[in-house]
Amino acid sequence: MKIIAQKVDRLDKTLQKEINQPRNQVENFIKMHGVKVNEKLIKKSGYKLKIGDTIEYIPIKVEEQRESIKDVDFDIEIIYEDDDLMVLNKPPFLVVHPAPSVKEPTLVDWLKQKGISLSTISGEERNGIVHRIDKETSGAILIAKNNKAHQALSKQLEDRSMGRYYLALIDIPLKENIIIEKPIGRDPNNRIKMAIVNDGREAKSAFIKLATSESKHYELIGAKLFTGRTHQIRVHLKKLSRHILGDTIYGFKSKKGKIERVMLHARLIYFIHPTTGEKIVKEAPLFEDFNNILKDAFLEEKINETVQSTYIINSFRHAF
Repeated sequence: MKIIAQKVDRLDKTLQKEINQPRNQVENFIKMHGVKVNEKLIKKSGYKLKIGDTIEYIPIKVEEQRESIKDVDFDIEIIYEDDDLMVLNKPPFLVVHPAPSVKEPTLVDWLKQKGISLSTISGEERNGIVHRIDKETSGAILIAKNNKAHQALSKQLEDRSMGRYYLALIDIPLKENIIIEKPIGRDPNNRIKMAIVNDGREAKSAFIKLATSESKHYELIGAKLFTGRTHQIRVHLKKLSRHILGDTIYGFKSKKGKIERVMLHARLIYFIHPTTGEKIVKEAPLFEDFNNILKDAFLEEKINETVQSTYIINSFRHAF
């Protein structure tokens, strides 16, 4: 498909108007597959077009490049479900959607094996996926069962009426509750990492202190995102010289194998139901590995209080 740019504008905005899909889905498409502009492959959604530029894209079906996965031998906890959507508690080490490099079963594979009705506007490899979570991160993820619900939820993702509260275990306690507002983009020195860069996309995160370990070495914190950039929590914590336990990519130092994954969990998700208009808040239980660190390093009475939904929400309300 070819498009001729009629005005100076961002690539994602121009493509969104042309194919009439949610902005975040267009951004993901550009990032994953790329779009040709004047025969040059572009993977930056904010690329500035000039009048007369020729835009060309060919949708790629990831399943055609990936062997069929049949052995989905795990289960996922369903926190909430109705005719329009589901909230799942994604386990750590589970990839959300297929890609050519992913050989193991994904969350999307599990959904399809269960025969669950899913939205289709994100493409076949991302059926139902409104937003994503990194492989090692656990917690609440929202799944759309039909296109109408998906479009409504995607708009909420854009205007931030939908969001999540995270829990993280970090290696050095924060000095204070803090909001970080620094642009994030691809690390120019390491393409697998993100970094704070001058020409990056705006990114804003809030962090609050919840509980300090008995040794005073670790801290349980809450994190709330005002934007949704890749690795945003991890990059903004690095700016504060703090690191999530297990996050060796962004600087956590520990004995190899002692902590097997990034200790980050999407504890709460909130959104407006696309059909009823009801404000919904759902809580994702912590997984055993996260709980084990809490039990070993923190006072049980303090932790039992601080991980509760009401406590987390009220803590953010009163922090800033």
